Amino acid sequence: MESVHKTVLLNETIENLNLSENAVVIDGTFGGGGHSLEILKRYPHAKIIAIDQDRGAFEKAKDKFKGLENRISFINANFRDLDISSSPVKNFGNFALGDIGQGTHVSKNSLLENIDGIILDLGLSSDQLENSGRGFSFMKDEPLLMTMKENPSSEDLTARDVVNSWSEKSLADIIYGYGEERFSRRIAKGIAEAREKKKLMTTFDLVEVIKKSVPANYRRRKMHFATKTFQALRIAVNDELNALKDGLEKGFDALKKGGRMSVISFHSLEDRIVKNFYKEKIKEKKAILINKKPILASDKEIKENPRSRSAKLRVLGKIT
Repeated sequence: MESVHKTVLLNETIENLNLSENAVVIDGTFGGGGHSLEILKRYPHAKIIAIDQDRGAFEKAKDKFKGLENRISFINANFRDLDISSSPVKNFGNFALGDIGQGTHVSKNSLLENIDGIILDLGLSSDQLENSGRGFSFMKDEPLLMTMKENPSSEDLTARDVVNSWSEKSLADIIYGYGEERFSRRIAKGIAEAREKKKLMTTFDLVEVIKKSVPANYRRRKMHFATKTFQALRIAVNDELNALKDGLEKGFDALKKGGRMSVISFHSLEDRIVKNFYKEKIKEKKAILINKKPILASDKEIKENPRSRSAKLRVLGKIT
């Protein structure tokens, strides 16, 4: 199935990287491949190291890169592990999927140093929301998984595990902490009571519980009443906030002097982590802000792609 994802803040992200003709860029959240493809088109000698935890993302985007295969290499992994080497990184052009988990930790002076630019486009892609079949959308009746991995193993944590086995207090804490949901306690209590009768197996099972747990006027708001709970569970299942912290640190280490990092966030929890990380590096005199205020989508882009409304782009430059 072809990618339906629309890349957010495409021009702004790439232009602020200030790339040279021979740049090597890590696209840490490959998704639909929009940023990677545009870089390869604009810079004829640039190369991309594309990383994505969802193996299916590469297959969906593969046809877009015909004729460009010799300048892109894929690694099937979470960007928090970008300090681990894998054979395709050393061999641009094989269009193979490397499993970063089978690699070895690289030492200083490795290939994953001296990177010119890093892109992190955080959150959920449209492909995962619409076509993954893993329960990211509360609008579709799907297995309650919410894992970024295309084929999760029995050992991988899923949203089904969380809602059926975590304590009521833990559920309330993550729904409030990761979803900023003011009815978190009521929803957690509703989940705990519902699972006593039968396990919650699908997205619609969970939506029904949330619906019964929140006030009627809350259900009539413009934002769907399940939005924040689904966000919270997805973040918990994929450990997204800790992954972001790891990815920022390792990505910054990989940048060469003068290299830049572009990060697009979509909610306040992510943006706060990015903002604080940038402040820390500036305080350490290791970096400078390229844009003092976050770059937002234009009215035109928001009209064409409503998802871009909440996007914030922050760019950091490494100086030492």
